Amino acid sequence: MRPNTQRPPGVPHSALADLLLERLTAAYGAAADPAQAAPMAAYMKDVAPFLGIRTPLRRQLSAAVTKDTPRPTETDCAALALRCWELAEREYRYFAVDYLRRHVPRCSSGFLPVVRHLIVTQPWWDTVDLLAAHTVGPLVAADPELTAVMDAWIGDEDLWLVRAALLHQLARKSATDAGRLFAYCRRQAGHPDFFVRKAIGWALREYAKTDPGAVRAFVASAGDLLSPLSAREALKNL
Repeated sequence: MRPNTQRPPGVPHSALADLLLERLTAAYGAAADPAQAAPMAAYMKDVAPFLGIRTPLRRQLSAAVTKDTPRPTETDCAALALRCWELAEREYRYFAVDYLRRHVPRCSSGFLPVVRHLIVTQPWWDTVDLLAAHTVGPLVAADPELTAVMDAWIGDEDLWLVRAALLHQLARKSATDAGRLFAYCRRQAGHPDFFVRKAIGWALREYAKTDPGAVRAFVASAGDLLSPLSAREALKNL
């Protein structure tokens, strides 16, 4: 049965999203493989059901879905992402994440609340990490005033917003605000959740590719504040 593609309340109208969702549900639905779906869901701790479409095929199908379609507006991006999030199977969210990564330059700082909704709704690392690095990160880089939002997220009770704040500079290399990165890591160094401690180590390890000396110095100065997991991940390639 084809998933329900009716526009939920609060989702903006978009003819482009209508077209893409019609193509997407038809293409993905026809390619569904129940034999693959169960182990894929189990790998993701059953956070959501899967159609059972492996990544290479999913990317081929996605390319066909978007072929010969116009470049989206910010409204189109919001409508598509929010509607994909309403569909049960996880692959639809992967499509939305990839679409936003490609078209985030067409979105303004006003798009960040939409991304926040995506992050906190049925969250898991598979969607949160890509949204943080490739949608939140570019939005903040384009509008430095959004750093105030990141300063709020890093202290939020939602661990996935904390993780997103830690990872939003992951792709910035020499443009990384190292002072903010280190401050975020220090602030959440004692967080009890694995996903936050892991994100601290990952963010530091990635920045170590740009400035290994600064990361070594930070880990040394933080001492026992950092969990063994965070410190080990930070220094893994040094």
